[in-house]
Amino acid sequence: MTLFIIGLIVFFGVHAAPVLARGRRQALIAKLGEGPYKGLYALAALAGFALIIVGWRSADATQLYVTPAYFRHITYALMLIALILLVAAYVPAGRIAAAVKHPMLAAVKIWAFAHLLVNGEVRSVLLFGAFLVFAVAARISAKRRGAPIRAAGPWRNDSIAIVVGLALYAGIALYLHQYIAGVGLV
Repeated sequence: MTLFIIGLIVFFGVHAAPVLARGRRQALIAKLGEGPYKGLYALAALAGFALIIVGWRSADATQLYVTPAYFRHITYALMLIALILLVAAYVPAGRIAAAVKHPMLAAVKIWAFAHLLVNGEVRSVLLFGAFLVFAVAARISAKRRGAPIRAAGPWRNDSIAIVVGLALYAGIALYLHQYIAGVGLV
C-alpha cells in the first residue's frame, strides 16, 4: 500500500505544483528552459504513475461498498461520454469543446465518477476519488485563473471527436480494459 500512496502523492503533487506555485514555475522555466522543465515534469509524473501501477497489486482491496449490478451499464454510458470529451480536448475545437469549456477535465471527472460507481474497494476509492477531487479542483482553479477557452469550431470537428471516441470505446471495451485492468467488459 505504501508504494501506491507514494505514487498518488507524487503524481498529484507534480500536477498540483504548477497551480499552487505559479511564480516558482516561471522561475524554473527561466532557469532550466521550457523543454527541460517539461521533460522533468513529465518524468516526475511518470514516476508517480509507475509507483501507482506497481503499488496497485499490494494496495488494500478491502471492499467498502457494493453497488447494484445495473450500475455497470451507467458506467458504460458515462465512459462513452468521457472518451468523446477526451478526444474533443485534443482535436481541433468543435462545438463540444466550446460548450464543455475544459473537455479534458470533464472527461477525467466523468471517468473517475463512473469507476467509483462500480469499484468499491479501498484502492479504487483512493485512486478514482483522488482523480475526481483533483479534476474538480483543477476546474475550479482554471475558472478562477480565467484560463482560455477555445472558440467553437465547425461541426466536423465534433464528428471527429465522436467517431474517434467511439473507436476508443470499442477498443477499450473489447480488448484494452482486460489488458490494462485485468477485468473484461464483454
